[in-house]
Amino acid sequence: MNFSIQLYRQLCIVGLAICWFGISGCAVLAPIPLQGGMAGGGFSGQDGVGTVPCDQMLANHVAQLCDGREAWVPRELDKATVPIYRVEPPDILTIDVMLQVPHSTYGLNVGDAVSLSVVGTFPDEPIAGQYVIQVGGVIDLGFGYGQVEVGGQTILHARTLINAHLIKQLRSPRVSLSLLNASGMQPISGEHLVGPDGTITLGQYGSLPVAGMTLDEVRHSIADHLSPFFARPKVSVNVYAFNSKAYYIITQGGGQGDSLVRLPYTGNETVMDALSQINGLSYVSSSRLWIARPDRETKTSQILPIDWEGISQRAEVQTNYQLMPGDRLYIAHNRLVALDGAIAKMVAPIERIFGFTLLGTSTASRLSGDVLGKTSSSGYTATSLRN
Repeated sequence: MNFSIQLYRQLCIVGLAICWFGISGCAVLAPIPLQGGMAGGGFSGQDGVGTVPCDQMLANHVAQLCDGREAWVPRELDKATVPIYRVEPPDILTIDVMLQVPHSTYGLNVGDAVSLSVVGTFPDEPIAGQYVIQVGGVIDLGFGYGQVEVGGQTILHARTLINAHLIKQLRSPRVSLSLLNASGMQPISGEHLVGPDGTITLGQYGSLPVAGMTLDEVRHSIADHLSPFFARPKVSVNVYAFNSKAYYIITQGGGQGDSLVRLPYTGNETVMDALSQINGLSYVSSSRLWIARPDRETKTSQILPIDWEGISQRAEVQTNYQLMPGDRLYIAHNRLVALDGAIAKMVAPIERIFGFTLLGTSTASRLSGDVLGKTSSSGYTATSLRN
């Protein structure tokens, strides 16, 4: 019994010492030195030595913006027009081909529909209307005229064959023939996905690369690609889904893991628009927000601090920046919530040890006395437990 009490007291002292050490040296309240980056709410200086708190770093960056050393940044009431959109995987394009007419060299196939009209036929058996090329590539002119094989022939040659066939029965027939519907032509209009290799597939007409092209360039490229199959095709191209351009919202989770949301970029989003997609700030979030914008030319990043209370409560637009593709909107956690989570992580194992120790001590104390007694002649029965 004395040993259990001493063990309990020692564990209490050790637990209190660990908690005090964690609170006094918690990394949540103290900035973390980094090499020109940010994590845990702190930023390092230019030389990578020492530490600059997050708020001071953002204030310094605001001073740089006001000093004119940073480029102009588009905002809510002063937005910029994004460059001409260039197609990249995995965008989805809507392609419409208005004139899908085959060339005059097109060979008739089974299932094609033609318009046939013949002048000079028998009065009781005219030849006029729509005819379908049947199996074997033949066209049936009626019971009195028979069939003519025109499969694989052009319209001009098929007209000559029909005229040569009818001249054996008619005095001077005049044949008019035109193509109404080509069954062998595959429809192209619809949505087309830009594949990982940057190409789109047009069915039986092959595929062509479109990655890095503007919509006008894609339209001309498709028209040139279809020219061998159709006579002067007219093509229209639009973007059905902007999947290749996106921005990211990172929410620091107060020690419970960060959440990451990827949202498609359409060219007009601001900070308010982005936060509305995730229903605003969460319980663990603070009002410390900033945008980390990568710069391809300088191989560095640009930090744009955000005054959340200003843009939400006072309708200030100075920090309601217009987002660009690849932006990271970072939402820092609340430091008290993070401290609570850090303490919970440290105290949870100790609480389990204390609970196990108390359970063992209580069980040992209850079983240490005479808990079983004898009765007269009826055998053994359980007696009440002693205190």
